[in-house]
Amino acid sequence: MRIDWLAAHPQHAAALAAAHVQAFGALLPDWTVAQALAELRAHDRAATIPSTLVALDGAGDWLGSVSLLAEDHPDIPQYSPWLASLYVRPEARARGVGRALVARAVAEAGALGTPVLYLYCRPDVAGWYRTLGWRDHDLLRLGPLEVHVLAIDCGNHR
Repeated sequence: MRIDWLAAHPQHAAALAAAHVQAFGALLPDWTVAQALAELRAHDRAATIPSTLVALDGAGDWLGSVSLLAEDHPDIPQYSPWLASLYVRPEARARGVGRALVARAVAEAGALGTPVLYLYCRPDVAGWYRTLGWRDHDLLRLGPLEVHVLAIDCGNHR
């Protein structure tokens, strides 16, 4: 497995957009695949915010992705920047893909001078992020869902 910028592999953007809407659409009920695709296509530069990293197998097919965003939800602008949209294909799960994507995103954010990176997730996922060094920062409601906002110091991951 290797991790690279989606900007170098734009052929995967449409499949990623569909997977993201299916996985995260409950948080943004009006979000469409076309909007998700436009957002991913806007991540056309490496090593910046916003951008997306993609994990690739030996054949160049995508296994998962994660994004760095300045804003991840319009109702929580007080925290920035964000690790967002971590997604690993079901057949690639439990193989370290998600862990590797998160570690790379945190390292990239640190290299960009980001002192603290945030994410939000469902309560049942927060424990997994805590094992990666993330700490609880806030608990809030987004629409019908209660979410945990977690934070990590990026300077420790350069």
